Amino acid sequence: MNIQMKQHYKDEFEYVRRSTKRHSKSFYFSTQLLPADRRNATYALYGFCRYADNIVDNPRSRSQDELMYELDALRAELETAYRTGESEHPVLGPFIVAANEYDIPKQYPLDLIEGVRMDLLHTRYETFEELELFCYRVASTVGLMMTHVLGYNTNEAFGYAKELGTAMQLTNILRDVKEDKDRGRIYLPLAELDANGIRESDILHERFTPAMDAYMRTKTEEAHQYFEKANTGIAMLKRESRFAIYAASNIYRGILYKIEDAGYNPFPERVYVSGKQKVAIMLREYLMTKFRPEPGRVSPLMPRNAL
Repeated sequence: MNIQMKQHYKDEFEYVRRSTKRHSKSFYFSTQLLPADRRNATYALYGFCRYADNIVDNPRSRSQDELMYELDALRAELETAYRTGESEHPVLGPFIVAANEYDIPKQYPLDLIEGVRMDLLHTRYETFEELELFCYRVASTVGLMMTHVLGYNTNEAFGYAKELGTAMQLTNILRDVKEDKDRGRIYLPLAELDANGIRESDILHERFTPAMDAYMRTKTEEAHQYFEKANTGIAMLKRESRFAIYAASNIYRGILYKIEDAGYNPFPERVYVSGKQKVAIMLREYLMTKFRPEPGRVSPLMPRNAL
């Protein structure tokens, strides 16, 4: 990483590091095992994504028009940062250093901002195709940017990174049905719900009907299939970075297992993989990558009884 530029943004890099540590302890832990330059770039990327998300997820007392203005301002400053190679914005400063160092295309962060904007404009999605666009913008773009930071051996890795983003976002949606409903949002496509005999009111009133049970089982299996497809591409990353994505994939697969163990009912409580389990997964993947470095290794899933 450009030492002079990093020194210029020393305080900003410290800010995004602290933000990562505060908001995602397991993610922060995994970055400690990355090479220093990639670790700092990962903090910069996380800081940008967290800042953009929080405009909508932490709206304060601002109107929708005011939040739209914030997103427009962020987009405009991002455009300027890419053009000039610098920014005094506390998260865009370190982000543009990382973007220049690792050749992150401007379209990816722009698409992420538009995904955040979708959360302001839409509280429902009619079809899975509409939802898939949202998943791409808010999740797959992160995977695509991370692929640049972590390093890759073939361009084919990017297609798999896109699939992994969809897998993770779909997992979030299945886990957070109640939480999202309480915030006025239903991400499960209405056309699919209707085709499966589920009414919007069933979700609003937390009715776990047999139809909802069957639908949740189908969507959980669909998410598993996205992970299966995406995991093929992890071996296409640089070996020293590969463990972090194997770990992330297994942690999210663990959430799907927790959903299954809860009987597929998303309403009683939000399921999660514990901090101890996350650490165990990350250490396991790091050790497997370090001591079994064959290029084509595809990591097996964390044993289910370990979750």
